[in-house]
Amino acid sequence: MFLNSLRLKDFRNYEELQVDFSNSINVLIGDNAQGKTNLLEAIYLLSMARSHRDNNDHDLINWSADAADILGEVQTKSGKFPLEVQITKSGKKVFVNHLIENRLSNYIGNFNTVLFAPEDLDLVKGAPGGRRKFIDSEFGQMSANYLFNLLQYREALKNRNAYFKNIQWTAAKPKIDEIYLTVLDDELIKYGSEIIFQRFALVQTLEKYSFEIHKAISNTEELKINYMSFAGIDERSTIPEISEIFKKQLLKNRTRELLLKSTTVGPHHDDLKFFINQKEVGSFASQGQQRTTALSIRLAEIEMMKYETGEYPILLLDDVLSELDGDRQTQLLRFIQDKVQTFLTTTSLSDVEKELIKNPKIYQVKDGRLING
Repeated sequence: MFLNSLRLKDFRNYEELQVDFSNSINVLIGDNAQGKTNLLEAIYLLSMARSHRDNNDHDLINWSADAADILGEVQTKSGKFPLEVQITKSGKKVFVNHLIENRLSNYIGNFNTVLFAPEDLDLVKGAPGGRRKFIDSEFGQMSANYLFNLLQYREALKNRNAYFKNIQWTAAKPKIDEIYLTVLDDELIKYGSEIIFQRFALVQTLEKYSFEIHKAISNTEELKINYMSFAGIDERSTIPEISEIFKKQLLKNRTRELLLKSTTVGPHHDDLKFFINQKEVGSFASQGQQRTTALSIRLAEIEMMKYETGEYPILLLDDVLSELDGDRQTQLLRFIQDKVQTFLTTTSLSDVEKELIKNPKIYQVKDGRLING
């Protein structure tokens, strides 16, 4: 899979841009705040129909315009086709082969990306929300069924929480419509159980690839990944078994949830744990081990996406090399060379092990323009 070309109109600080890319490694060089990360953001948005760093689509529109447009030509084994994202003050539209796509689950998966940014180095020791975002973003690209269940679950969760917020209380007791709440619970259990079941399976595949990659990078260390959900659920659990435990947990926590006006149990509270030689990485590993773990996971994700979809994704490296020492830079660059189309941002080529990159295409980024591209 490749991104052959990109056209931007009034996106961030790019008023107008038309650029063709190399199928190998594309290096974007420039000072900070010139537009390097904005360009990667546009590519990611073309893939996921959302930004990886801003929840407000209005912020993506150039300050002097009323709308932004991102258009790219994607090449896969099946041929070339355009993808487009149009953003206006009133909403967002996505197009596949010039035809509007009304369902996000049908759009995502046409063009797959793996984004590796400095904050991803905190994947193993950061907050659980970041790891859940990682799971959903990456697994959603690999499986349309996973993405469908995720979107349905989020809708059911939103409806259940909204109902809790609108419940009237009399004499310190809530007035509950038991039939309606049962319907909401059933929806949550149905899609949530599917998500948990799929996560266990997908995490097992991720672990298989990351185990081999991590051992190659570290020489001796063994990496394990555990998906942490409800007590009593593991990778052997069936969907009916997960559903039954989920149902019991909702009933057990109902009083607390009514008081908090929020759903406190479900896959939106689950987590990942990483272990090196049976010791938890987030608590006991050195900073070097934590960075090697994060790097192994991202590289494993590339191989896993190839396994699940039949094609390698596009790799986006946002100022990551400056955060890695020489050995880890070498491992990363050797891994991607001649395998994955890569977009790499840096403020200086001195941050890059240049002898490891064969024939990179280099672009100077200045004030929302590409020079010498």
